[in-house]
Amino acid sequence: MPPARAGEPLVLTADTERKVTELIEAEEGATHRFKGWLGAFITMVAIGISLFHLYGAVEVVPAQFFRTAHVALILFLAFLLFPVARRYRNRMMWWDWLFALASLSTLVYVLVEGWDFVYRNIDPTTLDVVMGWMLILLLLEATRRTTGMVMVVVICVFLLYAFVGPWLPQPWTHRGYDLARLAATLYMTVDGIYGTAVDVSSSLIILFCIYGAFLQFSGAGKFFLDFSFAVMGSKPTNAGRTVVLASFLLGGPSGSGVATTVTIGSVAYPMLKKAGYPRNPAGGLLAAGGLGAIISPPVLGAAAFIIAEFLRVSYLEVIRMAIVPTILYYLSLFLMVELDARKYGKDDATVDNPLSAWQLAKTFWFHFLSLVAIILYMMLGYTPTAAVFWAIVTAFAVSFLHRDCALLPYDLFRLRGPVWANIRDSRLVSALRDGSVGMLNVGVTCAAAGIIVGIVTLTGLGLKFSSIVVGYAEVIASGFVGAFALVGIEASEAMFASTRLLFTTIFTALIVWTVGLAVPVTASYIICAVVAAPALIKLGVPDFAAHMFIFYYAVLSEVSPPTALSPFAAAAITGGDPYRTTLQTWKYVLPAFVVPFMFVLDPSGVGLLLKEPPGGDWTDIATVALSATVGICALAAGAQGWLLMQTNRVERWLLIVAGVLLVFLSAVTNVLGGVLIAAAVASQLMRRRRPGATPGGPDAAARLDSA
Repeated sequence: MPPARAGEPLVLTADTERKVTELIEAEEGATHRFKGWLGAFITMVAIGISLFHLYGAVEVVPAQFFRTAHVALILFLAFLLFPVARRYRNRMMWWDWLFALASLSTLVYVLVEGWDFVYRNIDPTTLDVVMGWMLILLLLEATRRTTGMVMVVVICVFLLYAFVGPWLPQPWTHRGYDLARLAATLYMTVDGIYGTAVDVSSSLIILFCIYGAFLQFSGAGKFFLDFSFAVMGSKPTNAGRTVVLASFLLGGPSGSGVATTVTIGSVAYPMLKKAGYPRNPAGGLLAAGGLGAIISPPVLGAAAFIIAEFLRVSYLEVIRMAIVPTILYYLSLFLMVELDARKYGKDDATVDNPLSAWQLAKTFWFHFLSLVAIILYMMLGYTPTAAVFWAIVTAFAVSFLHRDCALLPYDLFRLRGPVWANIRDSRLVSALRDGSVGMLNVGVTCAAAGIIVGIVTLTGLGLKFSSIVVGYAEVIASGFVGAFALVGIEASEAMFASTRLLFTTIFTALIVWTVGLAVPVTASYIICAVVAAPALIKLGVPDFAAHMFIFYYAVLSEVSPPTALSPFAAAAITGGDPYRTTLQTWKYVLPAFVVPFMFVLDPSGVGLLLKEPPGGDWTDIATVALSATVGICALAAGAQGWLLMQTNRVERWLLIVAGVLLVFLSAVTNVLGGVLIAAAVASQLMRRRRPGATPGGPDAAARLDSA
C-alpha cells in the first residue's frame, strides 16, 4: 500500500458514502437539494438570515423582537429545507409553504401588535392564545423534521405534565395550567420559547456557525488537517498522534463530533490501517477524536454558550473552565495512542506531504490567527457577540493573504460576466448560506427546548425533582451508615454527607446520560440544567461545577447507542462493526469522563475548572490537576490492558481501582491509589524478569482486544 498522503481523502464506496451521509443527516437533518430558481431563492433567504444576524451583532435590536425574528426566520427556512417525510425529499410541497408562511406570521403578529403584545401577557387575548399554540405546534413539527420524533415526545410529556398537575401524586403535584396561561408564558414572555436558549442561539450560536463556515470555505479546515499530518514524524505512534492533533485543531472551530469524525476519518483511516490498527479500534479512535470537538475551546459545541447564559458569566470564563478538562481529555487519548503502539505492534506510517509543516505554517500562518481571533478579541474586552463578529471580519480579511483561500475572487472586476454573477459563485456566498443552514437543527432545538424550560419554571419541577433525587441519595446513604454501625464503625456526619453527595452525583450522571440517549447534546444539557442541576447545587456544589458536570455527561450522547452517531460514522468508514466500534470509543474516552466527578465530589475539585478552592490557592489547583493526571494515566493503562507490558486481570483491576480512587481527592484515597499503582508496576517488573517473558506483541493484543 502506498504511503498515506495528507489531504488525500479515502475513496468511499457508494454504500459507505450513503451510510456516512445518513449518519451526518441524523445529527444535522436531511435537507432538500434544490436547483434552479428554488435553490437560488433558498440561498438568498439563508444569506439574508446570516446578514440579519450580523447586523444584530453590531446594532441594538430590542431583545423580544430580535428573538422573535430569529425563531420565525429559522422556522421559515427549516420548513423549506427539511422534508415532511423521506419520500418527499427534493420535492417542495404546498404544505411546506403553508408551514413556512405560518412561521413568518408569528413575527408579523408581534411587529404589528408592538409593545402592547409584551405588556398584556398576564391577560392574553384569544388571538394571542391561538398564535401561541400555532407556534408551539410549528416548533413540534420542525423539531420532528430536524431532530426526530423522540424530542417531540419529550416535549409533549412536559406539556401534559403542565395540564394534569392537580391529579398527580405528591411530590409531583402542582396547580395545573390551562391553554391561555401556557400560551402566554411560552409565547409572550422571555421565560419560554424566547428564553435563554433562543437568546444564545440568536446572538451567539448562529454567529459561530457563520464563523465556522468562513474558516471552512477559506481553507482553514484543510490546512489544519494537512498541518497535523505534516507535523508528525514517521514513528509507530504517528498515525494515532495525527488523529488526536487533527481532531483538536479541526474540532475547536467546528464544534461538531460527527463532522470532525468523518472529515478526519476519510483521510486518516488508510494511515491507521497501514500502521496496524484493526478496524474497530481505528474507528473508536476516530470517534473519540471527533468527540473532543464538543468539549474543546474555542467553540465547545452549542451548549457552551447556554452555560454562560445560565451562569451569567462571560463566554471567556466558560472557555477558561474548559481548558484543564480538555487537556486531560487529549492527554488520555495521547496515552491510549502510546499504549496502542505497544499493544498492536504497529509499523511506521509514513506521510507523504508535498509541503513540510514549516512550509505549511509559513504559507498559511494566517489560519492560526483566524482560529484564535475570538479569544484575542474577548481578552481585549469585547463581548462574545462582538468578538465573534470581528473574528468573522478577520477571517474574511486574512483569507485574501493567499489567492487559493480568498473568499472573493482576486480579479472580481476583471472576470468575464457580470460582477453579481461572480459574487454569486464565490466562496463568500457559500459561507453565508451554510452559516444559516448549518445551525437550523440547533436553532429549532433551542426554541423547542424553551417550551420545556418554561414549563419547568412555571410548575417548579426543578426543585421538586432535586428534592426527589436528594431524597433517594439520603436513603442509600442512611443504609450505608446503618451497615457500618452493624460492624461497629460509627459513621460521622461528614461521611454521611459525602456518601449522599456521591449517590446524588451518580443519579444525576445517569439522568443526563439517559436523556442524552434520545436527544442531541444541546437539548440534553438544557433539559438537565433546569431539572437535575438544582439537586447538586442543593448539596453545596457550586453552580458552575454542577453545570460543567452536566455538560460533560450530556456529551456522552455522542458515543452512546442508540444515538452513537460519531462511532457509527467511523464504523461506516472503516468497515468495522458499529457496536464494537462504540465499545472501543467508550474505552478511549473512559478515563476523561471520570474527571467530571472531581468537579463536584470535593471542594478542591473546582481547581480543575481553574477556580480557587475555598480557602485554597494556585498550589491546590496544581495538586488537583496532578491527582487527575495520575488517575487518568492509571485508567488509560487499565482500559487498554497495557502498562509496561500486557496486564493480567489483577494488574488491570489494580490500575482501574487506583484511577477511580484518585477521583475522590482525599489524602487517604490518594495514598491508597498510589499504592495500588505501585503494586501494579511492581508486578509487571517482576513478570518481565521471568525467563521467556515477552511484552505481548500484536498477537496478544489481538486476543486482548477480542476478549
